[in-house]
Amino acid sequence: MVTLAQPRPPELTPRHAPLRHLGPNWYAVVMGTAIVAGAGAGLPFRVPGLPLVWALSLALLAVLVAARAAHWRHHRDQARAHLLDPAVAPFHGCTSMAFLAVGIGALTVGKDLIGEGAAVPLAWALYAIGTATGLAVAVGVPYLMVVRHRIAPGTASPVWLLPVVAPMVSATLGALLVPHLPAGQPREALLYGSYALFGMSLLAVLVLLPVVFARLLHEGPPPLVLTPALFLVLGPLGQSTTAVSKLADVAPGAVGAPYAGALNAFAVVYGVPVTGFALMWLALATAMVVRAARSGMTFAMTWWAFTFPVGTWVTGAQGLAHRTGLTAFTWLACGLYALLVAAWLAAGAHTVRGLLNGRLLAAPR
Repeated sequence: MVTLAQPRPPELTPRHAPLRHLGPNWYAVVMGTAIVAGAGAGLPFRVPGLPLVWALSLALLAVLVAARAAHWRHHRDQARAHLLDPAVAPFHGCTSMAFLAVGIGALTVGKDLIGEGAAVPLAWALYAIGTATGLAVAVGVPYLMVVRHRIAPGTASPVWLLPVVAPMVSATLGALLVPHLPAGQPREALLYGSYALFGMSLLAVLVLLPVVFARLLHEGPPPLVLTPALFLVLGPLGQSTTAVSKLADVAPGAVGAPYAGALNAFAVVYGVPVTGFALMWLALATAMVVRAARSGMTFAMTWWAFTFPVGTWVTGAQGLAHRTGLTAFTWLACGLYALLVAAWLAAGAHTVRGLLNGRLLAAPR
């Protein structure tokens, strides 16, 4: 009797099978790499190789866009399942922020590599894609959470902040693009539009953050693998401080003196108190991570939460140092940047290792 070989499951036969479990959280790799380049540009000393790090983030973005497009084409059922999974859907906010982070890097360090004539159009293109995607996610994911997801009590996570913080990154890149518009109405519209994006994101974060903190108080520490996600809270805090500082920098060229002066004062009045809360949260999150590490926490893609949120605080502290003249903020920026680079190297090395052995793209257990 001849025994015929059993065919393999359909999802294992296409050459795109390794992409089946490639989720939107992978865009965090682009975000973390881009912020290393962008944040390093504002330090009081020269950091070598920043344009090359930015070029790496641009290349990673191109690869991920192609891979995610293949994922949607060949594994549409899994892509839809990601949208309907309350634990995965919020990570779609990383898509927008990856485009925007690379766009910010194009104007800060990328122009040294490709020239301003190429960097500015590239930044505009990334701004358009990132902002449109961010607005869609900021509305779409909360809509799915309300009408389609079934969220159990006590499961709030800092990951919920990802969809709504993307417009804050758009506000930052918008500020950098204001000087590249004609004076008058165009600059004023982009400036105020960026403040609207800032307000949209800030108010949404203020609604969600108490829910996340209440979950910690009532349910205890998160699972070990999710503990690094506590650093995501630093993202909207640092990015909002960065945004108001960058917007205040360009306000004199877009609006009249009374408003420009008020916006400059607002950058300090807002940024300093938020810095205090961010330092408190940094200490709390670090203590929780140390506890998790002592309990056996191993590498997961959540380690990338140590990169972009910390990087936003580097740029936020740089803005406050510029506005106040306090060297304490400069030292804070330098210390946080050292932490950022260490986290990026650690997360990057483990990610490469996980890709080579196939563990990171395997089906989740």
